[in-house]
Amino acid sequence: MFLLNRNAFHGSPLDPVDAETLGVAGADAAERFLSHRDINRETPLHALPALAAELGIGAIHLKDEGFRLGLGSFKALGGAYAVVHLVLEEAGRRLGRALDIADLDQPDVRAVAATMTMACATDGNHGRSVAQGARLVGARAAIFVHAGVSDERITAIARYGAEIIRVDGNYDDSVRQAARVAADKGWTVVSDTSWSGYERIPGLVMQGYTAIMREALRQLGGPPTHVFVQAGVGGIAAALAGHLAIVLGDARPVFTVVEPARAACILGAARAGHPVKIAHGEATVMAMLECYEASPVAWRVLARAADAFMTVDEEDAVAVMRRLARPAGGDPAIVAGESGGVGLAGLIRALADNRAELGLDRTSRVLVVNTEGATDPKRYAKLVGAAAADVLAGKVLAGATP
Repeated sequence: MFLLNRNAFHGSPLDPVDAETLGVAGADAAERFLSHRDINRETPLHALPALAAELGIGAIHLKDEGFRLGLGSFKALGGAYAVVHLVLEEAGRRLGRALDIADLDQPDVRAVAATMTMACATDGNHGRSVAQGARLVGARAAIFVHAGVSDERITAIARYGAEIIRVDGNYDDSVRQAARVAADKGWTVVSDTSWSGYERIPGLVMQGYTAIMREALRQLGGPPTHVFVQAGVGGIAAALAGHLAIVLGDARPVFTVVEPARAACILGAARAGHPVKIAHGEATVMAMLECYEASPVAWRVLARAADAFMTVDEEDAVAVMRRLARPAGGDPAIVAGESGGVGLAGLIRALADNRAELGLDRTSRVLVVNTEGATDPKRYAKLVGAAAADVLAGKVLAGATP
């Protein structure tokens, strides 16, 4: 499925709130936070010249978030970043003074953090980030996991000392339960999706993601002509598309949002002109993208800053995992989890079916994001096959494991 953005808002400036969140000042704040993280380093940007030549385009660059802050996923940038912001704000209010990231280790700040519990629902990676952020500041974390979250991912969250609360149903069910329980107990919900009356914290999560594009633009040396980014509720796609729209204006690249055909809630919003709850049936292998209702804040950005929406099938996602693990022509081997290579899968599908609509040709320079490494190593090995053990031993877990 492929759909050009015909929304009435397409190409118009971002809502002022979103422009402030995702603009230069917001990205500066995200990078300031990262500069205080002990294990921070820019994630690698890989050129894939052999694959680009095979596909008939000028260049493909892949930003590899499988090495982000030891969590193996871009989500490391969002939840933990929001947790730190919220603790500093609350501590500043109680202590009566302005605080900065450098104040996190002050005893009175940590005493305030110790009274706070951060709650969220997760498919796996966001919960890990919130739990890591809570441990970083000395707060508690309560993470709601639905029936589809693997035991390996739950174990990875629990390593950070979080309380694990299991929920029947899917991700959207766990979001609703997390909000209900947190309201009853006075916990702070740190969600990566938004709803009516709850937008600021998901905006902070998205602000953390702007660091990906800030780094990529520096590493590239010049803007790409096209960007393909995957979406669950839409947070990372909106963060990157919104930041590009602000910093590049009319020179921004063509931006395509890619989703699983079995869980295409952003495409559903594009069809309807507003977020809708889509029907769901069989689960998708792209587990981190299995969401059935777009985040309203993310959609508000994407309605303006995305140019196209498309879906890929199960076999497309697995084929990209295998291709990245066993590259041809001298391209580097890259570990992409089952949701990690979906943007690249979208590019490959678009080149076969939608080249003209997107203006893809032999001069195109495309940026994609590997949003996760092997955050569930057993599942990765099962999907990638015989080469998985060698790839994992040689690549992934250099900076990507807990």
